[in-house]
Amino acid sequence: MQTLGACVMWLGLVLILLGGLFFVIAAFRESILWGLGVLFVPFVSLVFLVLNWSRAKNSFFLQLYGIGAIIVASLLLSAKFPIILH
Repeated sequence: MQTLGACVMWLGLVLILLGGLFFVIAAFRESILWGLGVLFVPFVSLVFLVLNWSRAKNSFFLQLYGIGAIIVASLLLSAKFPIILH
C-alpha cells in the first residue's frame, strides 16, 4: 500500500508542476508583463486567472487534480489496515 501511495504522491507532484508551467506559459502568451507579474508579484496569478479564465482554466484544474492526488496519497500512506488472522 505504501508503494501505491508513493506513486500517487509523485503523480500529484508532477501534475502540480505541469499545471504551474502551463499557467506561466499562458501568462507569457498573453503578454510579457503578465508573465513577469505571475512569476514575481504576489497575487497577480490570481488576477490573471480571473481575468483570463478561458486561457488559464486548464492549467488551474491540472493543479487541482494534482492536489487531489496528493490528498489521496497522504490518506493511503497514513491508513492503518488491520491484520486479519485466520
